Amino acid sequence: MSTPKNPDVGREEELPAAAAAEYGSIDDVPQLGLFAAIASLSYVFWVVGGMEMIERLAYYGVKAVATLYAKDPVSKGGLGVTMSEFGTILATWALVQSILPVFTGGLSDRFGYKQTIAVSTLVKIGGYLIMATFPTYYGFFAGALVLAAGTAVFKPGIQGTLVKATRRDNSSMAWGIFYQTVNIGGFLGPLVAGYMRKMQWRYVFLACAGIISINFLMLLIYKEPGKEERIARAEAEKAAGVRRKSLVSESIHELTKRHVWPYLLIFSGFWFMFNSLFDVLPAHIEDWVDTRDIVTTLFGGQGVESPIVKFFIVMNKDGTEILPEGMLNINAMLIMLTCFLFAAVSGKMKAITSMVVGTILAGISLCLSGGSALGWLSIGAIAVFSVGEMLSSPKFSEYIGNFAPSDKKAMYLGFSQIPLAIGWTLEGKVGTKLYDHFASKDTFSRELLVQRGFDAAAADAIPKGEAFQKLCDFLHQSPHDVTAQLYATHNPGMVWYIMGGIGALSAIGIWWYGQWVKKILVK
Repeated sequence: MSTPKNPDVGREEELPAAAAAEYGSIDDVPQLGLFAAIASLSYVFWVVGGMEMIERLAYYGVKAVATLYAKDPVSKGGLGVTMSEFGTILATWALVQSILPVFTGGLSDRFGYKQTIAVSTLVKIGGYLIMATFPTYYGFFAGALVLAAGTAVFKPGIQGTLVKATRRDNSSMAWGIFYQTVNIGGFLGPLVAGYMRKMQWRYVFLACAGIISINFLMLLIYKEPGKEERIARAEAEKAAGVRRKSLVSESIHELTKRHVWPYLLIFSGFWFMFNSLFDVLPAHIEDWVDTRDIVTTLFGGQGVESPIVKFFIVMNKDGTEILPEGMLNINAMLIMLTCFLFAAVSGKMKAITSMVVGTILAGISLCLSGGSALGWLSIGAIAVFSVGEMLSSPKFSEYIGNFAPSDKKAMYLGFSQIPLAIGWTLEGKVGTKLYDHFASKDTFSRELLVQRGFDAAAADAIPKGEAFQKLCDFLHQSPHDVTAQLYATHNPGMVWYIMGGIGALSAIGIWWYGQWVKKILVK
């Protein structure tokens, strides 16, 4: 690793080793070729990838349908709340899941990755079981917080293992394939959830609790890299009477380094966009996107009868429409199948360039999402977002893992949750409020009912989530015709134009950081 020059005096002399440890490395290291990089990945890397896949399968089984569960009327087993009310859960969930790793990431460095992964798995099982046992707003709220806490402890141990199990010359491929395993789980999770929720909502949560339990078997074949080094360092410190700093003070010290916190702050814009895809887009697809054109193109106008096809595409019981989680699963499917190829592409690019290009593509895709109610356009937008995600998100984790000091890898990868905390928390409140203001089908339905002569007090008394069906019955029109009428008289796409604008600002910020950091950390 090259040694940083002194950024304060602007001279070319090398700093001592202590300064090198302080600043880490942001160098772009030449990467191995596609097949050489894959062949160089270790046994531990594949084990930890499998554990991440299982965890994500369970996690996205809930995440992919959480918005739909919240919007579903109580009469159908859902929570029957508005998007804004659900946004309170999302924002709190985001804070707990994303801020805790800032202070708990160091636990894995100190006490062992295997131990923290095991504890986190137990906690996550508890979260899913709470959701299944208490099917109320506050029951789901409590389950989400427990699940968030378990995820916060799980992530640093997994990602710290990955960094220690790879080298600088294969890190792009390693993070790309790791992201691919994440999305194998992300692809399968919604399939399971889509199947289970057709029977009963609680089965979704019970299934996810069972799935995450498989990681206890994976822990039997997991071997922590660098364990001997960690134990030896702890024994040496104990023998020398060294008193270690508290994790909180040590984390704060690392966070205040001037090349660390701006990076985390700027990238929060990407995570704002990313989480809107899973928190707000399902509602948009369910309310406004007509997927019948996709089904007609692929299978003809009669729809699908095969239960196998319905399962993998995630369709309604009649096989005539694709459910929102099925549409979103295109994202996970594309990443699952092609991320290693885009990892090779991003490996040929500078890290900052890859992140900028990816963020721009993600922003464009969100604008496309609001441009039309056509199903095929929605598929195209999700595909463009997926490419942007593959170029930016793995590179973000790789970049911070590379400039982290060698004995603080898990801690720094815990820091990587800070932009997620900022972006997801803001999106959880702002994104859902934007949707309620610009795109709430339930609100628009109540307004049109009153305009057409329905009693205003009676309209207000309709249970949340049921106003649209009441409007269809009142007008004696089909749901698709009423949807088209509401879409033509409102502008639901405005939500996505705002989201895309945030992506553009984020891309500019990442580009600026790349120029600025080269000036303060001259190599």
